[in-house]
Amino acid sequence: MPIAENFPEGLKPLGKIKLDDGNFHIMWGPGKEKNTDGSQAEVFADADVVAAYAARGEEQVPLGVSGTMVAVDWDSCVADGACIEACPVQVFQWYRTEKDIPAKDVVGQTFNGTGSNVKDERKDLTDKADPIREHDCIWCMACVSVCPPQAIKVDQSNVEKHESAAKTL
Repeated sequence: MPIAENFPEGLKPLGKIKLDDGNFHIMWGPGKEKNTDGSQAEVFADADVVAAYAARGEEQVPLGVSGTMVAVDWDSCVADGACIEACPVQVFQWYRTEKDIPAKDVVGQTFNGTGSNVKDERKDLTDKADPIREHDCIWCMACVSVCPPQAIKVDQSNVEKHESAAKTL
């Protein structure tokens, strides 16, 4: 199911995911195990993703949305990597290729931005495309147009929501 047009509404800022240059983006939650129509969220319905979590011995939990102006619904992201390949300014990276930690633990972490931005270099299907350089987005929408589960929303007007949420964190 596509990321909601007004995704920040009904969600709260859970915390920051920081880049060591001082920039950051916000993680929004709570995450969802079920879509609004009652169907399972993509990552909970995808047998390969479920198997990847089991192989790591990690509990699969609802995660939420990473980013505000460039937002990725991590409960819909199936680690296809099309967004990473399509982005001309390398906004995204596979977060696990820099810090191999469970996605539920990324809030509050500081990244160098040295994770892979190559489609086929994800660790496994538990990895997520993270808009670590959200501030570099040129609003071309290439990532939105190629995302199979439509898990990405790019909306420049969400800068106000980002700034407002940042003041609470």
